[in-house]
Amino acid sequence: MERKVLVGAGCAAGAAVAAAVTDAGWTARVTVVVAACVASAAYCRWPRDGRRLVRSAVLVASVTALGTAAFVAGGAGGGGGGGGGERLVAAVRLAFVEYAAVAALVVLVTRALPARRSVPVAGLLGVAGSTVLLRAGAYDGVLEAAGQSAFLAVGQAGAGALGAALYAARTRRERSVREARRAQRLELARDLHDFVAHDVSGIVALAQAARVVHEARPDQVPALLRRIEEAGVRALGSMDRTVHMLRDDADAAPGGERSAAYGLADVPGVVDRFRSSGSPGTELELALTERQIAAVPRETAATAHRVVVEALTNVRRHAPGAERVRVVLAAADGGLCVSVTDSGRAVAGGGRRHGERHGGGLGLSGLAERVEALGGSLTAGPWDGGWRLRARFPAA
Repeated sequence: MERKVLVGAGCAAGAAVAAAVTDAGWTARVTVVVAACVASAAYCRWPRDGRRLVRSAVLVASVTALGTAAFVAGGAGGGGGGGGGERLVAAVRLAFVEYAAVAALVVLVTRALPARRSVPVAGLLGVAGSTVLLRAGAYDGVLEAAGQSAFLAVGQAGAGALGAALYAARTRRERSVREARRAQRLELARDLHDFVAHDVSGIVALAQAARVVHEARPDQVPALLRRIEEAGVRALGSMDRTVHMLRDDADAAPGGERSAAYGLADVPGVVDRFRSSGSPGTELELALTERQIAAVPRETAATAHRVVVEALTNVRRHAPGAERVRVVLAAADGGLCVSVTDSGRAVAGGGRRHGERHGGGLGLSGLAERVEALGGSLTAGPWDGGWRLRARFPAA
């Protein structure tokens, strides 16, 4: 802001000095000083208040237009009492100083305001600025005066185009920021759904188990409460880790790197917690060597972890009585294949029930987008009396 004040004051002072040392008539002097001062004031205020900017622009256009009208009405040089070549040169110089001030204000208006508001104001400024040379009286007839004004109007139109281009660039930048923030919010929602919902669903399952056994086997209740507490702590840890994963590199740890994302190494822990929360028939088949695990790209490993978490969360929601749950991570066609299969929900009579499962809106659809973005595919549907969710990732 201090730089703006200095630049604006310098422009206004320069215009005042130029008017003081020339003899071009009082109308030329007054209008050039007023135009430069108001344009400088508008520059110092911009872009705080669009209404004040419009008022400043209208004031400059009015002063410039009235000055030109008064000068022309009194005859070339009529405002200053006397003519001559020196006065003509002085009038031309001041006209171009005022022309530059008006053009600068056109740029400010078209850059700060949308087209529906800036076009009328910039049009007034353009007309006023393109006619300032008429004060010099250096024309012979109406056609030549119109030609001079049309030539000067090109510069004013260019100033308007420059301002409009700057406004469009700023609008695109603001839109990009809004889209980035929206994407970050969606990412946070997906992370909360994928990670925190998994732990919360475990808490719900343990609380239901405690309610069932508290009368028949009260000695097991303390152990269940302890596991509920541990699951709650894990949920809080997942929330903290999710927030840290969303930080920019500049806001990260002293090393400048982001917090490590979840990966394949975290899958066994997820399966163990799922098994301990009431699904003893859960199996993990990790058919990958340490070298193969290390070769999996970080983004692919994080997405594979999400697939397992989402699949187990859905098993807990839709098939809480499943006797068998099998998680398999294996190499396939040089890439990675992740599958989670359950035996279906138990029903009365010893049978199994399966059918279409509806997620929460951010689960399978969000996972499918992430997997497809990595060049893979995600499928889900009935399988051998139960349900299977499978994701395939291409080779790195």
